[in-house]
Amino acid sequence: MVKISSILKEVLTEIKPSEKELEYIEKTLSIYRKKIKRNIQTRRINAEVFVGGSTAKGTLIRKDYYDIDVFLRFDKKYKNEALSDIAEKAIAGIKNTRIHGSRDYFRIKAGGNLFFEIVPVRRITNPREAENVTDLSYSHVNYIKKKIKSQKILDEIRLAKAFCYANNAYGAESYVSGFSGYGLELLIYYYKSFLKLVKEIAKMNTDFNNKIVIDIEKHHKNRGRVLMDLNEAKLKSPIVLIDPTHRQRNVLAALSRETLENFQNECRDFLKKPEKEFFIKKSFNVKEKKKLADGKGYDFASLKTTTNKQEGDIAGSKLLKFYRHLRSELEKFYDIKGSGFEYKDGKNALCFFSVKRKPWILVQGPKIDDKNNVARFKSAHRKVFTKNRRFYSKEKNNLSLKSFVQLWKKKNIKKLKEMSISKLEIA
Repeated sequence: MVKISSILKEVLTEIKPSEKELEYIEKTLSIYRKKIKRNIQTRRINAEVFVGGSTAKGTLIRKDYYDIDVFLRFDKKYKNEALSDIAEKAIAGIKNTRIHGSRDYFRIKAGGNLFFEIVPVRRITNPREAENVTDLSYSHVNYIKKKIKSQKILDEIRLAKAFCYANNAYGAESYVSGFSGYGLELLIYYYKSFLKLVKEIAKMNTDFNNKIVIDIEKHHKNRGRVLMDLNEAKLKSPIVLIDPTHRQRNVLAALSRETLENFQNECRDFLKKPEKEFFIKKSFNVKEKKKLADGKGYDFASLKTTTNKQEGDIAGSKLLKFYRHLRSELEKFYDIKGSGFEYKDGKNALCFFSVKRKPWILVQGPKIDDKNNVARFKSAHRKVFTKNRRFYSKEKNNLSLKSFVQLWKKKNIKKLKEMSISKLEIA
């Protein structure tokens, strides 16, 4: 416990943005807010500007780059589908990139490592009026600021965010399927400390019938009522965390079982042998992975994939989906001993596979009454047999992993296009 306490104290000093960084963010933010407010007034747009996310709540952690959420809160008179177009007028004259999503928002590069995300939302008084989850952002900021005034708890939140970020579990984006910032803030508020959260996650049973249900404001009578009252789609996550500002919303709905189970392993390892390295962002080292595979006699390949979709959540999701598809294709020919996927930004991702070749593969042929194709199948395969009224052939598997990828690529040009993959190459 003494060692963990010492590590957390040291980590905290390193993950807090410096005074210089905070001053730069605040100064730059002030300049852009003035520009936006001027546009709003000139164009007589009924909207207000407010800063959200970690910046507003005092839970910002140091990163290679900062994404600051700036919300344009529009009057209800504007139609939902028009908000993004009106927001674009509000930032006229400021260089930006429009990001497509359930409601388009805008990304502004404000400095070397500083970005502002301009998000249009509706000015609502009742959570039920929200037409998009971002419409609740104002309520989320106010709830956290009202409930968490202790610097100690704010620091515990920073530790939780840094730990999740380092272990690829921070973010509700579909290519991460992890803990949102708001979700971590609520979990720390509930458990009171980072260490208690880690201990609870480490021992958690991820089975559906035993899933954790947390209802901080007791919006529902009991755990059973939560599982009865919420829409089934919102109950798929292994942890259900009721939004204190909206009783029908699960804050952790994006959290996947896979992400949680991987994160659980990191929590258990940290508790067994606490080290500062658990708070350092992990990127797999291809050379190290290859050396490890070679040492065990496994076949190894690292691949670079590129999508033609918009960078961010859309690109990341497409690349992750393709990685999973390719993995399932490989499993027909190889025993997967290790694999990994990494998307950082842009339109590219890196993945690797460490495999052991299956000596034999089963090739599925046509049904026995498909005479034309049966004849072709028999001529193409020396030894065939039938099972469940279908022909099969057992073939030797002599393909190396890299040869398989190259052959699969040639045969699946149409599939690559359908999955929005513009490039697949051995890295």
